[in-house]
Amino acid sequence: MGLWFLWLAIFYSAWATTNVILELWDETAAHWPIALAMALGSYVAGSTPMGGGTVGFPVLVLLFDMPASLGRNFGLMVQSIGMTSASIFILCRRTPIEVRILLWCALGAAIGLVLGTFLVVPLVSDTAVKLAFACLWASFGVLTLIKNREFCSLDTIPRARPSEARNLGLLVGVIGGVTTALTGVGIDMMLYTLLVLLYRMDLKAAVPTSVIIMAASSVMGVVLHLLIGDLDAEVFYHWMAASPVVILGAPLGAFLVSVISREKTLYFVAVLCVLQFVWTLHQVEVGALQAVFVVANLALASLGFLLLYRLGRARQRP
Repeated sequence: MGLWFLWLAIFYSAWATTNVILELWDETAAHWPIALAMALGSYVAGSTPMGGGTVGFPVLVLLFDMPASLGRNFGLMVQSIGMTSASIFILCRRTPIEVRILLWCALGAAIGLVLGTFLVVPLVSDTAVKLAFACLWASFGVLTLIKNREFCSLDTIPRARPSEARNLGLLVGVIGGVTTALTGVGIDMMLYTLLVLLYRMDLKAAVPTSVIIMAASSVMGVVLHLLIGDLDAEVFYHWMAASPVVILGAPLGAFLVSVISREKTLYFVAVLCVLQFVWTLHQVEVGALQAVFVVANLALASLGFLLLYRLGRARQRP
């Protein structure tokens, strides 16, 4: 665990130095509400296949009425600290992960982030991003509510064949990378559902693997947006307030889930996913076109989950 404590020392030293040199203490303190929200968000990020941006995005975009791009960039920035901290913690504890698919998925994520940022994001409106985010996590929430008990009973850690790991890892990585370019999250949930639905993998390995891919994608996303130059001051202030919380909260979630029932945690998170979907529909003006968009997204996600589930059950039969 020495590496993790070294990471904490380096971060807090850099964070305090930045506050002193740039005289940001008042600005950081003024953004305390997001730090409070991310105390929950970071626990969710470390203990479930959901990035901290899953909480940060709706809080900033729906509650504080900020642009979707700001919610996305904040999600990437805060996850680059929280999820990285959880990943270092996971690796230090030698928690089992699916390495082959993870590495190919990371490569696909890099491709998807670039394609999504430059080709997809400019074509999609703020409203569409909000609805896509809501649909993505609502579909995951419903899946979890229906199948959570079965998922939590899985107890094997199968290994993917090299060619299968390459093909599926790249596919999920590219699709998840594009989704993450839009909303700041998503690739973690997609990799998790692949591992659990298709490979019937124990959540003790599937969730840590999803945490690590979200950390890698977030770091790549932050680097990309730094190069573009669209990380504005408000995102930075929110990050300064939340980052010292999430750097501890995400690893705490990764640890506590080994003590607290994972089943109960996932049920709680699933309910949050469904509630944020209802909240989004209440906040966003939904016309006929938007309604079709929502139904199509939910139907597509449901069909994808069903296909993976049936393929996974078929593979499990002797």
